[in-house]
Amino acid sequence: MHFPVTRRVLAIFLAAALLCMPALAETPGFVSVVEDLPLMPGLTEDEDAAMVFDSATGRIVEAHAAGEVPADAVRAFYADTLPQLGWKPIAEGLYGRGAEHLSLEIVPVSQGAAAVRFALRPGPAR
Repeated sequence: MHFPVTRRVLAIFLAAALLCMPALAETPGFVSVVEDLPLMPGLTEDEDAAMVFDSATGRIVEAHAAGEVPADAVRAFYADTLPQLGWKPIAEGLYGRGAEHLSLEIVPVSQGAAAVRFALRPGPAR
């Protein structure tokens, strides 16, 4: 039986898409109120708790997320990821980029689960 080229192309495309699906599930999303702040896989943002305020000195943003991820893994993820996005570590859980500071408050909520509070504030230029 001979299939038209379009069916073969479609079959190959669908097979490739199915093979890629697990990889797509591991791709981190982003925090809804900070377009370039990744949300670690395994964390879910509480979008109803997000707050954004623009002031004369800069933006003030707060976001919250939680998930079945150990607090140490969350710290390691952000310690590795944020510098790649231009954030410079200032202190434990505090990063600076341009005229903004980003603080991460990571709290274990149970064995193997953590909650994260992201706070973006104006700060001295770095």
